[in-house]
Amino acid sequence: MKFINWGIIGCGDVAEIKSGPAFQRIEHSNLVIVMRRDEAKAKDFAKRHNVPNFSSDAEDILNNEQIDAVYIATPPSTHLEYALKALDAGKLVYLEKPMALDAVEAKQICDAVTKSSGKLTVAHYRRKLPAFLKVKELLDEQVIGNITHVDIQILQPKVADLIAASEENWRLNPQVSGGGYFYDLAPHQIDLMIHYFGPIAAATGFSKQSKNTSKVEEVVNGILSFKSGVQFRGVWNFNVANKSKKDECIIYGTEGTIKFSFFGDSVFLTTENGIETFAFENPKHVQEPMIKATVDYFLNKAENPCPVEDGVLVMELLEKLSGRTV
Repeated sequence: MKFINWGIIGCGDVAEIKSGPAFQRIEHSNLVIVMRRDEAKAKDFAKRHNVPNFSSDAEDILNNEQIDAVYIATPPSTHLEYALKALDAGKLVYLEKPMALDAVEAKQICDAVTKSSGKLTVAHYRRKLPAFLKVKELLDEQVIGNITHVDIQILQPKVADLIAASEENWRLNPQVSGGGYFYDLAPHQIDLMIHYFGPIAAATGFSKQSKNTSKVEEVVNGILSFKSGVQFRGVWNFNVANKSKKDECIIYGTEGTIKFSFFGDSVFLTTENGIETFAFENPKHVQEPMIKATVDYFLNKAENPCPVEDGVLVMELLEKLSGRTV
């Protein structure tokens, strides 16, 4: 295989700018068809992005022998169905986060990957963005000494500007999203912590639910203990005043700190020598570096940039940190 021919299932708001156009920009990658249940919107997407084919039926992608890989960009409620069908058809899969409605479904997908001839990468794309690569580099070089603990604060008002806009706010419908904004945003933070600090020894957490449903967490207070000894505390609050908004991670070491935001493009390094700022510019299509790494993996040129097992762990931690499971 020299080229990866792609089909997108779910060419909605996320695929519009963050990911969709990148499949045509990457070497050895070709976007052949896009699908959306609203055929007129699928046609419109295809026309604007110069995609030759469109459909309102996912089976037109899943059963198409010319399609090598499928990008599943629908809400989480259909991830399990489409991932299992794609893997059963021997397709390569790039799966949006969160990878399923819950950890049970995530494990089903993981089991299917091990039994399939296909491959699967979870779209935790921040792993490949320049600011977060810089954080990994600083950690690997032990610039701030031995890491002792990490503190994350994601504080957002009820109408959070960090959330991708959509025609209907399905993210607050747990039957579609699995949870509320915590399930939508926290995978970005949790996955990077796994990527940076490795295996986890223990996890626990507590939450306050919204008035509407117990499966939409309004405030989450989560604690992790990594096997390396690194301690973690994360607070997610989706009901703060506008003036209280915060998106911040501080990594504390014995010789300094590293501070950054998950939706920003700068990293601040503080040591006894002072404060050093590293500023970066994200690509227009922010998933492009991750998609490139995924194409390389599918072509057997590189390792999996985010294995399915990491996606499962994120789902398990969402449940533990929110107090849903012990």
